[in-house]
Amino acid sequence: MTLLRDHDLARAFDHASHTYDRLTALNPGYRTDLVRSARRLRLPRAGAGLHVLDLGCGTGASTRALLRVAPRARITAVDASAGMLRRALDKPWPDGVRFLHLSAEEVAGAGEGPFDAVFAAYLFRNVTVPDQVLATVRALLRPGGRLAVHEYSLSGSAVHHALWTAVCQGVIIPAGTLCGDRALYHHLWRSVLAFDTAPVFTDRLTRAGFTAVRAAPVAGWQTGIVHTFLARNGRGAAGESGR
Repeated sequence: MTLLRDHDLARAFDHASHTYDRLTALNPGYRTDLVRSARRLRLPRAGAGLHVLDLGCGTGASTRALLRVAPRARITAVDASAGMLRRALDKPWPDGVRFLHLSAEEVAGAGEGPFDAVFAAYLFRNVTVPDQVLATVRALLRPGGRLAVHEYSLSGSAVHHALWTAVCQGVIIPAGTLCGDRALYHHLWRSVLAFDTAPVFTDRLTRAGFTAVRAAPVAGWQTGIVHTFLARNGRGAAGESGR
């Protein structure tokens, strides 16, 4: 199957940025599930003294979710799509939040980090080499730092596979087509089918050197379709003694 990658995908997100928030708002639980995944990072003291990376921040929905659960954290949000970032920057943000136009692979080279936690929502199925990005994330995280990946990753059940296709064919792709972005939402459908199932991505995280790896489902119609993957960079965790 042919998927959009790298610059082509970034351009597709640029084009779709002006309607992206309206379309995601049609998805029941979209923002609630982001907050739930951010909360699963279990950042202590409302994030006070912590530096958190929002990797693939898009129009800022994931950034807003992080602020809900860690309002005292310093948040650096990055994305490869200039159009999505412009939409994010149009919104009001506190002084502790900043946005940078960088791909995941460019963050370390830009001298950013280290970070106490990384939140990556809807990112990994869109990168060309996920193992390379996971290695970058580990290099950016402090020892014991926390990772939460919020991602479309099917359970492996034929029922969830069929449900995802039905929703895409009946709702997501037609809505994207009306907005002039059929290629992007067709990519969304196919990229989820091509991506790791939840058990496979859990194994990928473990092979990348992360510890305490686990997958947690989200609620509602996306159960078995979207998961939160949680992991740590070695022993301990941000804000803890490491015992």
